[in-house]
Amino acid sequence: MDTALLARIDRLESLDEIRQLAAKYSLSLDMRDLDAHVNLFAEDIRVSRDQVGRAYLKRWLDDTLRLQFTGTSHHIGNHIIEFTDPDHAHGVVYSKNEHETPCANGEREWVIMQMLYWDDYERMDGRWYFRRRLPCYWYATDLNKPPVGEHKMRWPDRETYDGAWHELWPSWKEFWANPPGDGQAEVAAPAPLEQFLSTMRRNAELPKIRIR
Repeated sequence: MDTALLARIDRLESLDEIRQLAAKYSLSLDMRDLDAHVNLFAEDIRVSRDQVGRAYLKRWLDDTLRLQFTGTSHHIGNHIIEFTDPDHAHGVVYSKNEHETPCANGEREWVIMQMLYWDDYERMDGRWYFRRRLPCYWYATDLNKPPVGEHKMRWPDRETYDGAWHELWPSWKEFWANPPGDGQAEVAAPAPLEQFLSTMRRNAELPKIRIR
């Protein structure tokens, strides 16, 4: 078979497997199958400055999920995937989430959240894995309390704060800093193939995860 055709088939299969990876992340997390969940990540996934590996990730998840959530549901949305080479890719995927969250007073709140993940993917031994996931939040709030105003991250019994929903995208600040003038608007050239995300990032370095 033609080499170029084989490469195109491989790209299509990789796209589908990466999309499945994001869906498997949601299902395994919501159903608390932590073994299935951590096996979606590279074996040498970095969990903190001093901890590397799936076992540490499983321990951290177990502690977090038992303390903060009675139940969760993650709904995957828009997913953009771009390849650096046949075995490395990155992407952005939207996630709309719901959480049953215990409060200090013994009651519970139903917290809804809108966020996106910046993902790095890597294929090893023929299978795709998460190399890392960077969560960027817009809001989290009780179902009955719309997150209007500042500090849209509003969890029970915690100080409110701003998420990083817009931080990766210079266009957000550019839009508000540059209202339209008179005359016809200028339009930039379309992004090159496999460079839509980097063009939106204005070719900035890949975003960093703050290691605890």
